[in-house]
Amino acid sequence: MSLYHRLYEQLEGSPLAIWLDTLATTVDSAFDHGHGDFAKWQAAVDALPAIKPSTIDLSASSVRIGEAADLDAATAAKVEYQLRILHPWRKGPYTVFGIDIDTEWRSDWKWARLQPHISPLKGRYVLDVGCGNGYHAWRMAGEEAALVVGIDPTMLFVMQYQALQQYMPQVPVYLLPLGIEQLPQKLSGFDTLFSMGVLYHRRSPIDHLYQIRTLLRSGGELVLETLVVDGGFDTVLVPQGRYAKMRNVWFIPSALALERWLARCGFRNIRLVNEAVTSLEEQRSTQWMTFDSLPDFLDPDDRRLTIEGLPAPKRAVLVAEVA
Repeated sequence: MSLYHRLYEQLEGSPLAIWLDTLATTVDSAFDHGHGDFAKWQAAVDALPAIKPSTIDLSASSVRIGEAADLDAATAAKVEYQLRILHPWRKGPYTVFGIDIDTEWRSDWKWARLQPHISPLKGRYVLDVGCGNGYHAWRMAGEEAALVVGIDPTMLFVMQYQALQQYMPQVPVYLLPLGIEQLPQKLSGFDTLFSMGVLYHRRSPIDHLYQIRTLLRSGGELVLETLVVDGGFDTVLVPQGRYAKMRNVWFIPSALALERWLARCGFRNIRLVNEAVTSLEEQRSTQWMTFDSLPDFLDPDDRRLTIEGLPAPKRAVLVAEVA
């Protein structure tokens, strides 16, 4: 894909240059396998009008591309129509030429919780694992990261990213349709790695933490955000069936247990910087994500429990360094 040529050029001579041996082939293969709706999504992206936005703001809560005044009414309607074809929009929010994309998640709230506690991203090479459509990656670029690579195997999210990326191609953010297992072992070139909303989906969370460690340089920083439960060093919830209607939730540790896991995997200076129950205002259905969301996943008579009777979602942010 030509939009990744700039990424390949930026990797040359960087600490990540070894990735160039396999990256293009891996990315091309992912697009070749595609998705049943890929042609529809690609057509929607291709049909977006070519417009140069008057402003770009990656520091605002709602990532802002252009202004309403950049478009006439007919063009604005066309932009919104094509963007809605890429439903559901999970992470955001975005404002595109005055069109507010009210996503399922108020991802800006998560960013506000963690941003004060991480090392400055200016000049850093950053990897965002499980990045969705790239909302947080754009915010990282707003912090002047030298390069942000997001990986997520969900092709719809990649196409949402491409729809936005065409209006700000100069921003060094690249979302690849890959899972972490498709990255080279011991790449060891990223300064900061974000793993947010991923750990509980991994059948082997310890292997995930070890792989993260091999992708970071010595002294590099991990920002880990995940579901947790209350308890001590030996507390881990293992759902027997679904958790909040999700099938692929394997292990939910306490924050203390997670700190111990990180230490055992070779991380140091481990800090729990935030812990909060997910609210119904932070995750909910919208006109841009019309499927079930958090209110449908909780016990209607006791919001402290999931529909299965398990503790309601609580999320923690931990920051640690590679030893």
